[in-house]
Amino acid sequence: MSKCLTCKSKLTGRADKKFCDAECRTAYHNKQNGFQNNFIKNVNNALKKNRRILMELNPKGKSKTTKEELLDRGFKFSYFTNEYITRSGNVYHFVYEQGYLELEDDKYALVVRNKYVK
Repeated sequence: MSKCLTCKSKLTGRADKKFCDAECRTAYHNKQNGFQNNFIKNVNNALKKNRRILMELNPKGKSKTTKEELLDRGFKFSYFTNEYITRSGNVYHFVYEQGYLELEDDKYALVVRNKYVK
């Protein structure tokens, strides 16, 4: 006779049954995927926050700001979704459609990519 993978109680019913109820099944999978889910959740939260900050500082689609302003709002430069390198070698970092380009003297140009996905 098989036992529930979570609470170890005896199982009745189907021969391939692994859990006694939905609560045990959910608890088992949450335990198995906890670290991965937390990591993904934390990365997604950082990306959402970065995007929100860029949107707040760039309501018209093109503006400038400082590194200090971005950091004061909690912007994390290591979290972005993609890069775009221009022919002249400028590297734009994008958080989804919201982008930024590092300029001189800790200043940043903010842009919005209107056609993000084709």
